[in-house]
This record gives sequence, structure tokens and C-alpha cells, in this order.
Amino acid sequence: MTFAHEIILPSTGASADMSTGSIFFIGTATVLIRYAGFTVLTDPNFIHMHEKVDLGYGLSATRQTNPALEIHELPPVDLVLLSHFHGDHFDQVAEREIEQSLPIVTTPEAAEALRQRGFVAPHALTTWEDLSVVKDDVRLRITATPGRHGPPVVSFALPEVMGSMLEFQSGASERCLRMYITGDTLVIDALKEIPRRYPDIDLALLHLGGTRVLGILVTMDAEQGVEMLQIVKPKRAIPIHYNDYDVFKSPLSEFRQAVEAAGLTNQVHYLSHGETYTFTIGG
Repeated sequence: MTFAHEIILPSTGASADMSTGSIFFIGTATVLIRYAGFTVLTDPNFIHMHEKVDLGYGLSATRQTNPALEIHELPPVDLVLLSHFHGDHFDQVAEREIEQSLPIVTTPEAAEALRQRGFVAPHALTTWEDLSVVKDDVRLRITATPGRHGPPVVSFALPEVMGSMLEFQSGASERCLRMYITGDTLVIDALKEIPRRYPDIDLALLHLGGTRVLGILVTMDAEQGVEMLQIVKPKRAIPIHYNDYDVFKSPLSEFRQAVEAAGLTNQVHYLSHGETYTFTIGG
């Protein structure tokens, strides 16, 4: 498989606002990131309450919530960031409705699955490989970070997964924003390399939920979420991927309690579905 290392997006002719940006929480791991002229959609999941998604090997999950936004209500999107190919991250609505020429940055395994479904612009990244996306005078560098979607005993039944480091840079200036998205990973030793390479993370999105498949933990629960905070030390973190599916067994309330017990309350911002977190660079 070939790896594309740069995407040039059409110019808008406008100067990007580097002073402020936003995170809009749609549900599950689906958010809209808007900053520096970019609009990035993560892990598109748009089915409704009581509908099911396929997890492979005859397993399914039933949604307990509705998305805060319908897929046809999305603004124009520059690219999709997909942590892995599971039905609760790229569902049947996304498969049907997302424009097949839209760039999708993901794992090699997911890129192949997307190509088989007619998508023509998946960009595969292996761990620590990076891709640059250029729009006008801003460069977004996306680096795949380590992730493991469950213990080795169930690895045969789970897709490969990646976290993502997003770094926005304007022109020849220094980095303006560094954002880490964990992806559906458990806490593993390989994550300790992240703060060594990226000691100054502005914002982190944490995939929580304590997902259990056949009783086995395959995404971070409250305890692991706090451990992740202690490892990567972001200035601010936002929990996502919670309370949306019947396989999510660790509710957000447990994470909030664990954060308080660890003395990290000021580090975490909580979003309900449909809410927006607005950030100011340098603020």
C-alpha cells in the first residue's frame, strides 16, 4: 500500500483566524473540530437510538442516544479522521452519505475497508507516521499515535486502532495548537512515548466508555481515563465516547468522580451532546 504524505486542499483566498477554535460534540467519538480554517470530522456515527451497528464476528451494539446533529446538517468538511473501522465509529449512515472523494485519514486496515466500499481518498498511517494537510497558509500535521483496542486475548476480533496528534501551524510561524485524540485504546506502555515526543499538549479528547465485549474491557474506563491524563498531561481534556451504546459500561459519572479523587478537576472540561467547547489560543 502506498502512503500519501501531503494533501493540498482548495484555497479559499481567506486568511485563517488562528486566535480561536471550537469542538462540537455530536456523540460517541464524533466531533467537529473547527480551527484555523479547517473543519475536521472525527469517527462519523449518525445512527439513532435503538438502532444497531456491527462490531464483527456476529457481535453488535445498540445505540442509547441520538446524535446531536444529523449527517445532512454538517457544514462543509475538509477531512475525516477515523481511529478504526468499527460500526460505532463509521456506521451505515456514514458509509451511505459521506462523499466518497472526501479525504479520510485512518489506519491501513480501515483504509482498505473503505476502498472496498468505494471511497477513493483514504490515507493510511502506521504508528508515528505523519501526513500534512495544507489549506491556504495553514498546515495541519496529523501523526498516528499508538493504540490497542483490547488485550491480546481478543486482539484477533478487534480492528487495528490509532490515536492522532493534530498540530496546526500558520505559515513559517511556530505551532499554534497541538491536540491529541486517543482513539479507542486501552492504557498501554507504548503511550508513554507520547509525552516524550509531545511534552506540550494543549487539548486532548479521551475515548472513554469502558466498553466491554464478551465481558472484556476494550476501551478506557474511568480509572484508565485518569491514568491517561496522568501520562500525557494535556493542559485541558474533554471526555467523549461515553454513555452512547449498551456495550459502554463505565458512565461519565464514574470518570468525573475519579477525576475529582485524583485532584485533576481543573484539567477537564465536560461536554454534553450538542454542546461546544470554544478555546482561545494563548487564553
